[in-house]
Amino acid sequence: MIANHEIDYRIFGEEMQYVEVELDPGETAVAEPGAFMMMDDGIAMETIFGDGSKQQTGGLFGKLLNAGKRVLVGENLFMTAFTNAGQGKKQVSFASPYPGKIIPLNLAELNNTIICQKDSFLCAAKGVSIGIEFQRKLGTGLFGGEGFIMERLQGDGMAFLHAGGHIVEKILQPGELIKIDTGCIVGFTGGIEYDIQMVGGIKNSLFGGEGLFFATLRGPGKVWIQTLPISRLAGRILQYGTTNRREEGSMLGGIGNLLDGDGW
Repeated sequence: MIANHEIDYRIFGEEMQYVEVELDPGETAVAEPGAFMMMDDGIAMETIFGDGSKQQTGGLFGKLLNAGKRVLVGENLFMTAFTNAGQGKKQVSFASPYPGKIIPLNLAELNNTIICQKDSFLCAAKGVSIGIEFQRKLGTGLFGGEGFIMERLQGDGMAFLHAGGHIVEKILQPGELIKIDTGCIVGFTGGIEYDIQMVGGIKNSLFGGEGLFFATLRGPGKVWIQTLPISRLAGRILQYGTTNRREEGSMLGGIGNLLDGDGW
């Protein structure tokens, strides 16, 4: 595994943020396809298999296996590498895909491992490994957040996540437990114990509006939580755009929509 490239950065904006990464000659950042915003002259772009953390070893077969991890996670097969091929410092910028905040993570200060939602990764220093986090319990694999599998970031360099709405950072003490809506989890450090529990009571399931499952996270470690998951935003837009909602401001409006089938 190659060493993580050390990169400097600045984050701009409030609701629609972008991160500007500064690259010394020869340094490289990798990003999701579509995250690119702008760059200085002298930066070379290259499409690579996987995350680029094992490009120097293993031959073609090793590269394909590395790229295959991203397919299983549900991300793109390819990533884009941005390398400063010129003289002096150069800047490349990556933009948020929807309203929210960019979270900078120095993996060297976070026990070298972050577990995150599969759609929260934005970009990282080359050398950060991006793969699958296999969960031990069946419930986690089936209902853990926005998809079936979580994503694991490993290394000692910088990585950047994106999350929707306001971001809450919580530090859990040893044994401390917190229950979170599965979609609201952005990421957490590798020492956190993660599981899924079913919401008790049929009334909670029918009228609570929070789904049938929530995540339990037990410390020690750090957790990042988002107030507006993209799945919730997209679902609400779709719901309002495709249904004829009556009596929006009243108590009977919500019950009526549920009985009409709009709340399911």
